[in-house]
Amino acid sequence: MPEQFLEEDLETAMLHDSTMSPRDTRRQRGQVLRESIPHRAHAGWKAPANRPSPVEILEKSNQGRIPELIPVRYGRMLPSAFTFYRGAAALMAWDLSNTPNSGINVQACGDCHLLNFGAFATPERNIVFDINDFDETLPAPWEWDLKRLAVSFVLAARDNGLKDKYVREVAEAVGRAYRHKMVEYTRKSILDIWYDRVDWQTVIDSTSDERLQELRKGKLKKEMKRTIQDHYLPRLTQQLNGKFTFKDSPPQMYHLAEKKGREDFFTRVQKALSLYKESLQEDKQALVGRYQLEDVAIKVVGIGSVGTFCAVALLFAPDNEPLILQMKEARPSVLEPYVGRSEYSNQGRRVVAGQRIAQSASDIFLGWTELDGKHFYIRQLRDTKLKPEPEIWEGPHMLENAEHMGQVLARAHARTGDAATIRGYLGTHETFDEALREFSLDYANQVEKDYEELMGAVSTGKIKAVTEQEDDS
Repeated sequence: MPEQFLEEDLETAMLHDSTMSPRDTRRQRGQVLRESIPHRAHAGWKAPANRPSPVEILEKSNQGRIPELIPVRYGRMLPSAFTFYRGAAALMAWDLSNTPNSGINVQACGDCHLLNFGAFATPERNIVFDINDFDETLPAPWEWDLKRLAVSFVLAARDNGLKDKYVREVAEAVGRAYRHKMVEYTRKSILDIWYDRVDWQTVIDSTSDERLQELRKGKLKKEMKRTIQDHYLPRLTQQLNGKFTFKDSPPQMYHLAEKKGREDFFTRVQKALSLYKESLQEDKQALVGRYQLEDVAIKVVGIGSVGTFCAVALLFAPDNEPLILQMKEARPSVLEPYVGRSEYSNQGRRVVAGQRIAQSASDIFLGWTELDGKHFYIRQLRDTKLKPEPEIWEGPHMLENAEHMGQVLARAHARTGDAATIRGYLGTHETFDEALREFSLDYANQVEKDYEELMGAVSTGKIKAVTEQEDDS
């Protein structure tokens, strides 16, 4: 099993070799790698004897987080084994580093669970379906993303009380869809892969359940009508003495308590936004240059991100045209100890670069900056975004969505890695799909045990957890 890198020995995480070898040669390379690490080597999961306590890894990942928000993070992990899983990417990264490695790298998402996929608007205002969270992105083995995605479906299926038949089939469906799509990409040119995307309307049209199809149509129609000016500005802000400010709703969103500290923070954010502007293309710099900062507040988002520094910035252009940006702290990827450092010194730039290369289309305001020695990436807040709805999926819905996400993941990996080599490794039979199923079922059992350990730590007072309504903006 691969040893963890010592900090001083960390290498730079690299993608595949950019060779000019023919497609058939690259496919054969994948076949040779399969002989070295056969598909059966990926099947099943058994915790190594030296595996740290899950609570120990979670506590270690809290280093550098805002102390008063750490209980909120734990509170958001408590509802189920699946919510625990969403907040425990660092734990699975350790585990994946102790599994067989195909040796084929892609720009990995790093936290590839089913709720990190979604529909959103492209710069042309088309709605696509893609991966939408890259906080942990780094070049890493393609199968790490696939395994994390498949396990998330097993946990979601169990949460919904689905029959064991669907729990078993759903992980295999992820792998099968990924494999079939990778075969398709092997026949495409690099440019064809780059231009490919999954249109959200296509996903809606292929939804077999009429009720779910109508729900998705309605949500899309509603979201496309929600503008910043008419919907989000009134919802998130208020006018005080003629000035727009964010509404305080702690712990989810709040201003610094002291006026002097708040004013100083505002000034520092202004400087950070100036640095951010330089990370954009020239045309986007001109666009952002038309806006001025009006207010800034702390905002708590997600599960795994809780406790890291996140803020929202309210800007206005002439004629009171609003823009709301989210500044999210970027820390070293949870994959870094096992695959090497990012080539970028700024972790925000790591996230942005990974997102731009892996997504079929990215937010025009996506950029990076630095504030008080911390690294950040910046994007629009709530720009025509739709989340999956796994809590209402029945067995057939679960299988359909597993197929969609397996295909989307294959597109991201074919775009950033080498489809021919991955296809050569996967082959044409179902042996890898079956191995993925066995791994996912075993690892889901591990997640449930780890979840129980966290619950025990909370019940005994070893860990403090605060429960509140999650706002996953």
